[in-house]
Amino acid sequence: MSSFSSSAILWQVFPLGALGTPATNPEVEGEDYCPPRTLRDLEPWLDHAVRIGANVLSLGPIFHSYSHGYDTIDYYRIDPRLGTLEDFKSLVEAAHARGVKIVLDGVFNHVGSRHRLVEGLRNGPSEDAQMLVPNWDEWKEGELPAYHCFEGHTGLATLNHANPRVREEITNVMNHWLDLGADGWRLDAAYAMSPSVWSDILPKVRSRHQEAWIVAEVIHGEYADMVSQSGWDSLTEYELWKATWSALNDANFYELDWTLGRHNDLLDTFVPQTFIGNHDVTRIATQLNNQEQVGIAAAILFSVGGVPSIYYGDEMGFTGRKEERLGGDDAIRQPLPSSPEQAMQDPRAQHFFHWYASLCAMRRQRPWLWHAKTKAVHLENEVMRFVSYNGDQAITVVLNISDAPLPRGSEVLQGCGEPIAGQFDNNALRPNAYVIFDGECGSDLGS
Repeated sequence: MSSFSSSAILWQVFPLGALGTPATNPEVEGEDYCPPRTLRDLEPWLDHAVRIGANVLSLGPIFHSYSHGYDTIDYYRIDPRLGTLEDFKSLVEAAHARGVKIVLDGVFNHVGSRHRLVEGLRNGPSEDAQMLVPNWDEWKEGELPAYHCFEGHTGLATLNHANPRVREEITNVMNHWLDLGADGWRLDAAYAMSPSVWSDILPKVRSRHQEAWIVAEVIHGEYADMVSQSGWDSLTEYELWKATWSALNDANFYELDWTLGRHNDLLDTFVPQTFIGNHDVTRIATQLNNQEQVGIAAAILFSVGGVPSIYYGDEMGFTGRKEERLGGDDAIRQPLPSSPEQAMQDPRAQHFFHWYASLCAMRRQRPWLWHAKTKAVHLENEVMRFVSYNGDQAITVVLNISDAPLPRGSEVLQGCGEPIAGQFDNNALRPNAYVIFDGECGSDLGS
């Protein structure tokens, strides 16, 4: 496993949205286009990410595509809406100068319908055609045959991963961008591919880039088995994401406790990528019924084991609801302000930023948390105390989503020392708030 995981805090950016690019690629439409903002314009935001406490920039798709970035046209070219290869190299250099690593988004399950392989199907069966999954039953010369597509989207043609040429090309693409300075890959839609595909590809990638960190997008399934079979370092833990906001909205910390038990089991095999927001889900400030509970959600994220990820703008209180329609992701992939300085003048942004930055600081001071397990020591629907521990190191986390403050003399706070993070006011934990203490408070980790 890459050593990357042990200290990483990700700041995830969706460049096509963050930089305010057109919804479709003007160049593909035959238009001349000069992007007003390029990947270089993310460089000032690196300092913002560092101020939060992040040390990894996780980029959404940046390669030549037609629309949302997941319909790749050319894996070896930066999307002209985001600038050029030189803009990418400049961003990588700026990131590395600040001690920030770069993770790229690899769309290797499918290609866009404007990819040369898809257009080549019009010419009939060929070696290139075997890199996709066409149906020649009713094909007529010069026409495009039916082909297997990702989740029914005809604009996304599924690659034939059983074909050695496809696996070789994926290997080449991954190594190409790692050679140019990337430090890892997020594997888009990895759940749609057999783990055995990656057990063939990743050893060849690691033979040249031993420290590259590989995280797979997986929603459902037997997480630990998939990691063991594939060779991934990590995967996206949607189970904990769902349990976090659902427990808060439903006032049901028993759901969170159950999921943290499963989370403990996963940590025996690998360290999941944890999150409360990303480019595919409703913004956490919108998902929660009470926006003041975003701090509690963030406290859960940063106090349990995992590789935590912050979705750009969540730390400034961005809102947006994902909708299942054409353009339904636009609201959650909005442009960044022109500069961090402008953004942070907003009192709302400062309010949210404090939650994230203080929790990141707590996390960075306790790197052992990346592999910490948890144990609930006080559990009610609206009040929870749990301990995160790794060996003889521990923190105690108290969450209160009830309508009443919890005074220090209350059962849930007995035996706790001085707070290291949270909202502990006037010797009490106010409603819809969290507090974190060093050490274990009234628990028996061995039981």
